[in-house]
Parts: sequence; structure tokens; C-alpha cells
Amino acid sequence: MSQKRQLLIDTALELFYNNGINSIGINEVLTTSGVAKRTLYSHFKSKDELVMAALQQRHDRFSRWLEAKLSAASSDREVIGCLFGALRSWFGNNEPELGNFRGCFFINTSAEFSDLDSEVAQFCRHHKLEVRRIIAGHLHSDDPLLLDTLCLLKEGAIVTAHLTGSGEAVAARCMEILTQRP
Repeated sequence: MSQKRQLLIDTALELFYNNGINSIGINEVLTTSGVAKRTLYSHFKSKDELVMAALQQRHDRFSRWLEAKLSAASSDREVIGCLFGALRSWFGNNEPELGNFRGCFFINTSAEFSDLDSEVAQFCRHHKLEVRRIIAGHLHSDDPLLLDTLCLLKEGAIVTAHLTGSGEAVAARCMEILTQRP
């Protein structure tokens, strides 16, 4: 991948994540990145293509991060501890590879697109299914209720942490609830 293309994706992802996709125009991406408009359009035919590239990059980064966080778990309780410990750290802005916490980029992005059949909405669903698959891959139990509970609490914790600003307490409470399970 060319350096200019990567710079455009990095810049777009940061701006989109911090401000929302619809509030950031191509000119702001160009000004912030220092890349010429002609160069941008040699790599991306439209803003939508740049949005998709930013979503893909965030998906790849988040998936690698989550895999690494869960990799040490050797039991379901440890998966729970690793998952919500990692979320707690992210909510506290202690996960440099994810940047400062601004909620879930995929939840935020999907809320900006009303067409649930759009490529963007479909990719956001794909991301959530992949995250679920990663979590399932680390669980030792095949109990679908445990997987559903973890995924629902994770999503709720992310949204609640973003809206309330009390993410570390939210993640700790989720972990407490789940570890009380017999």
C-alpha cells in the first residue's frame, strides 16, 4: 500500500472516529493529511470508498487487539475477565492501538446511515459478527446463552461508557455480574 493511501486512511479514520463521518468532508481530510485532491481521487473514487477503507482498517485493528487480549484466557471465567478488563482499559484511554475512547466506531457509523442495506451498514454488521466469532473462539463452553450474554453486555458497556463517561465502572460492573454466574 502506498504511503499516501495509508496516510489518507489513517487521517480519515481519526477524523471520522472523533467527529462522525457525515460531519467530515473530503476537504478536511485533505487539509489534515496534507495530501492533494488529485492523489486522493487516484486512490479512492469517492468518499464512500474512503469510509469503507477506514472501516476495514478499524475492523482489522480492533480484531487483532481483541484476539491478543483474549489469547491468554484458559477458561470461560478468564475470557470474561480478559474481555471486560480490556474494555475497561480501552474506556480509560489506556489502549494506544485503539486511540482515545469515543464509543464503538461501528455503532457510531451505523447510526449515521439510515439505509440498513447500504455497504456501510452491512460492514458494521459484519464487524459485530466477527467480534462475536472471536469471543466464541476463546470460550470453552458451547453454551449459546453465555456467548449471547457476553456480547450483549459488551455492546451495552461500550454504549453506556460512551454516553456516561464512566466506562471503567461500567466494565467492572459487567465483569462482576458475569463472574457471579455459577
